[in-house]
Amino acid sequence: MRRFLVPAIGLAIVAFTFLYVLPRVADYGAVWDALQSLSPWQLALLGAVTVVNVLTYAPPYQVALPRLGFRRALVVSQTASAASYVAPGGAAATTALSYAMLRGWNFARRQIAVALAVIAAFNQIVLLSAPALALLLLTLIGERNALLQTVAIVGLVLVVLPVSAFVLALASRSLAVRVGDLAARLTNRVLAIVRRGPVGWNGLIFAAFRDDALTLLRRRAWLLALVTIAGHATVFLVLLAALRTLGVPATAVSGVEVFAAWSLVRLLGAIPITPGGIGIVELGLTGVLTEFGGDDAAVVAAVLLYRVLTLVPTIVLGAVLGLTWRKSTRIEIPEA
Repeated sequence: MRRFLVPAIGLAIVAFTFLYVLPRVADYGAVWDALQSLSPWQLALLGAVTVVNVLTYAPPYQVALPRLGFRRALVVSQTASAASYVAPGGAAATTALSYAMLRGWNFARRQIAVALAVIAAFNQIVLLSAPALALLLLTLIGERNALLQTVAIVGLVLVVLPVSAFVLALASRSLAVRVGDLAARLTNRVLAIVRRGPVGWNGLIFAAFRDDALTLLRRRAWLLALVTIAGHATVFLVLLAALRTLGVPATAVSGVEVFAAWSLVRLLGAIPITPGGIGIVELGLTGVLTEFGGDDAAVVAAVLLYRVLTLVPTIVLGAVLGLTWRKSTRIEIPEA
């Protein structure tokens, strides 16, 4: 039951979305007609934003691991992201595969751990903060959305608490030791409930991690923040381009409303119920965008196109690169 319950729920959500909800919102024939109406310049625009989106996966890895280089950063980012789209676990699958590939290229364990943790932290901060920014922008133009307001408040809490603890831990080595010991004890209690063994780290290891993280953040925090925001922004641009090219003008759904829908659903889709949030993202985006005033058929067509453009290129490219990544030469870096 434990093994098959979550996959069964995921399949039920996917079936419910694509076989019941979306056909009731818009006939798939009308959706297909909308897709066929795209002109060559519109296809070129969609292709351009898709390429830019794919290329922005690599820079966070390149910034966090300067000796990695853009080509290897693209390989690891696309392969790991493709795994998160097709395998259960979401971010866990991305982290595990990224670690294995980077170890295969001879990067030190601690260096990889710090880099992946910092990349994940910056991604989570942007992901959780986006709904609050969207709520602020909606308020400035005189609109409200109850669900977005709730998610924005929850997101801010989820950002403020761990970020505050992280900042306090970085502020003092002795405090980092105490925070690490406390985190280890709390983690062990949780693991005991699910009948798992204790963790193999403590406050001293946490303090060593703190020293390495501070070194990286002092040198490259601003650049890592910049490339992380750029990566999320290009995903939003793919959705905005899909909506505009398929006949959802700004007079029907403004750019602020599109951003609000995107930030809300992107956060909800991060919950690893289905791989890549399939079914959840389509259902959520369609519901919010049509509520804002978008035409049903055009919105469904744009949402489906957005999902194809953000999932399929990465899955295909990630599969190809994943099969050839071992051909890259190992980097000569002494083990830390």
